[in-house]
Amino acid sequence: MRVLVMFDMPTGSKKERKDYAKFRQNLIKDGFMMLQYSVYMRICKGVASANNYLDKVGLIVPPKGHIRALILTEKQFDNMRLLLGKRSENEKANAPRQLTLF
Repeated sequence: MRVLVMFDMPTGSKKERKDYAKFRQNLIKDGFMMLQYSVYMRICKGVASANNYLDKVGLIVPPKGHIRALILTEKQFDNMRLLLGKRSENEKANAPRQLTLF
């Protein structure tokens, strides 16, 4: 499972920039990786784990902005089409590795 967190936050004032930086740092501390600007992703073991991380994100949301989250299966994530550009180094480094047992 993957959890995607997408956000748009105001950065007009010093406090808003501080709130943005704190939210972003907390996402990274919880194991989220940047997929694109303002789009962060985390790999989870299952639905319960994904919901647990979404609950954690719910506790750190700032007072202003727009934050959305999705839970995706690995198959759904793999079916995502890249329309322009290349896969980021974060995506390549954190690609799931499957072990085949005979």
